[in-house]
Amino acid sequence: MTTPQERMRRWRLVLGGGQGDGTACTLTGRDAAMDGALAALYQAGDASAQGGTPEERSGGLGSSAPRVARWLDDVREYFPQSVVQIMQADAIERLDLRSLLLEPEMLEAVQPDVHLVGTLLALKNALPEKARSTARAVVAQVVADLEARLAERTRSTIKGAIDRSARVNRPRHHEIDWNRTIRANLRHYQEEYRTIIPERLIGYGRSQRGVQRDVVLCIDQSGSMAASVVYAGVFGAVLASMHTVRTSLVVFDTNVVDLTDQLDDPVEVLFGTQLGGGTDINRALAYCEGLVTRPSDSIVVLISDLYEGGVREEMLRRVARMTAAGVQVVVLLALSDEGAPSYDRTNAAALAELGVPAFACTPDLFPDVMAAAIQRRSLAPFVPDPEGR
Repeated sequence: MTTPQERMRRWRLVLGGGQGDGTACTLTGRDAAMDGALAALYQAGDASAQGGTPEERSGGLGSSAPRVARWLDDVREYFPQSVVQIMQADAIERLDLRSLLLEPEMLEAVQPDVHLVGTLLALKNALPEKARSTARAVVAQVVADLEARLAERTRSTIKGAIDRSARVNRPRHHEIDWNRTIRANLRHYQEEYRTIIPERLIGYGRSQRGVQRDVVLCIDQSGSMAASVVYAGVFGAVLASMHTVRTSLVVFDTNVVDLTDQLDDPVEVLFGTQLGGGTDINRALAYCEGLVTRPSDSIVVLISDLYEGGVREEMLRRVARMTAAGVQVVVLLALSDEGAPSYDRTNAAALAELGVPAFACTPDLFPDVMAAAIQRRSLAPFVPDPEGR
């Protein structure tokens, strides 16, 4: 059972107050250190409103790289990794620490994650020479971690989808796709035997040797899409490593850049992006449309929040033209672990009317989305209902 003293201790940690917080509890040792790390971030500048002087409440993190580095060491010691990443992101935003990320000593102290990579990519042109190698090492570490997490499942899921999409009508016993065979022969159900007579067998395709699908990843590199750019770069490299998939990777703002020739090195791909700027989706799709040579075997994945700065009507006509030609068009509003993104709902609704649903996708779900697209299955199961569930 929790004692009154323990309850007050917990309330003191939650409230983050001083002597006037009503708990009459003084923190010591590890509790005091945890409270100090939180106060440095979340109470900096709020001391007067809390009833104390800035010195009494917290000096904040200021603009000192050594002080920030010590704070980063503290939060890594006292909090789990998931919380550390949130606090780092909050520190960069709330306390405007971007300038400190230009220092290699600061970069070495930060816990690498996708959001930090996004920030570094946005700052890459401002990085001094002494910080660039450190920044590249940080990006490389995050990319390696993501590849280890995502690559194997992506390859196996997509390979299986390609094999299953190449159906054979005279399969060997172990190649029979029983689900499709049963559906294709339902009209041959024999009531007296209570079974189906399979007059036509449908089998999985045998392993394919040549290129079976052309995939074009078209990535909006506006600032709000930073995490999506990182994940898409990693997935592009994974897809490019598969001999059955021909992968192109295109990034855009108001200009279009083809990074396909760098897909063997996802770190180079990411440093080839330029986060921020305007958005011309129509121009990007025009370029991608030009890459399509086998419409019925092509998948164009547009990753964008759909805030179009170009010609909206032409963008929609282009999508309609591609789908009519047989191209499978997939629109992802975000490719990240975040919640529901901000996006242009009018454009999303217009695409849905064309039979192209737009939805956010987590990295863990992306292989399944691609598998469904390869097999030309409906993407409706991946679209959340209007309540966001």
